This record gives sequence, structure tokens and C-alpha cells, in this order.
Amino acid sequence: MTLTIAKAIYVLLAVGWYVIRIPHERRSRRTPISRSARGMREIVLLTISFTGLGLLPFIYVASGFPRFANYPFQPLLAWIGAVVAIASLVLFHLTHRALGRNWSVSLDLRESHRLVTEGVYRYVRHPMYSAFWLWAIAQALLLPNLIAGLSGLVGFGILYSFRVAQEERLMLDAFGAEYADYMARTGRVVPRIS
Repeated sequence: MTLTIAKAIYVLLAVGWYVIRIPHERRSRRTPISRSARGMREIVLLTISFTGLGLLPFIYVASGFPRFANYPFQPLLAWIGAVVAIASLVLFHLTHRALGRNWSVSLDLRESHRLVTEGVYRYVRHPMYSAFWLWAIAQALLLPNLIAGLSGLVGFGILYSFRVAQEERLMLDAFGAEYADYMARTGRVVPRIS
């Protein structure tokens, strides 16, 4: 493993992410939104996450900037990062497949939205967030730069911290006791051991 290959793996992770997402995004646009929590807060959080998971690492991959934050490349960490990147893409695909037309980039409920508890949702309530955490970890392992490598953990961490509770309130309002029971038997982003 070389730094060039590690950077290429990061780019393939990002490209793979959008290749998986595009058909689901097109399909979901055809299903009207019945309830939304979109607003300036949501736009700011998505922008922060995009900056950490996309913009800063792409600047680093393309230009090496900021060089002052570089540290020695570790091939073993990059190999682990490659495995984590694959796991992220697999989980991302399974999440979209399970959600179908219920998927949305923002906090939205679609017309005839149903509570999805099968597939990967059998084990965790927010496998999409789990996939994003895996992306951020892979990025940190693949890119030996304190800013570009860690920006995914920071950027997505901010989005997650300020968004997941709001999403769960939205689901509780929509699905009531059914969602409360689901919360009791599943972990948020990591499966419960019972």
C-alpha cells in the first residue's frame, strides 16, 4: 500500500457513495414529503458534514494541502482503512435498499412512510449514520493528515450530535409506541448485545 493508492481508495469510497445514492435519490423524489424538519439548522449541519467528509479531504488528495498537518504514512493503517471503507459502502447500500422510497437526505417523512425494521434496521435504528461513521474512520486511516484525515470525524460528529435526537423525536411523533418499542430493542448506531 502506498499513499497514492490510499488516496485513490478514499476517492473510490466517495464516488461509490454517490453511485449507490443517486438511484435512491431519484426514486425518493417521486414520493411526496408529508412532514419535514428542514431549515437553516439542517443546511448548516449538512454543510459542516460535507466539508469534513468531502471538501477538506478532496483538497488534500488533489493538492497535498495543508502539508504542515501531514504525519508519516502507515501502510497497515491504510489497509485497515480500505477494509473499513468497503464495510462502509456495503452498509450504505444495505441501508438504502432497506429504506426504499422512505429515504431522504434531510429529516423528512414521505407520504405513506412506514417504519422500517427489517434488513440492517433489525439491528440498529440508524445504520446510515453507522455507515457515515465508518466512512469517517476509513478517511482517518487512509489520509495521513491531521486536518484532512480527521475532518470527517469532526464534521460528521457535529451533524450526528445535533441531528440524531431530533430525528428520533420526529419518528416518535410519527410512529409513537411502535417506534418506542423499536428503540427499546435496538441500538442507535451499534447493535445491542443481549
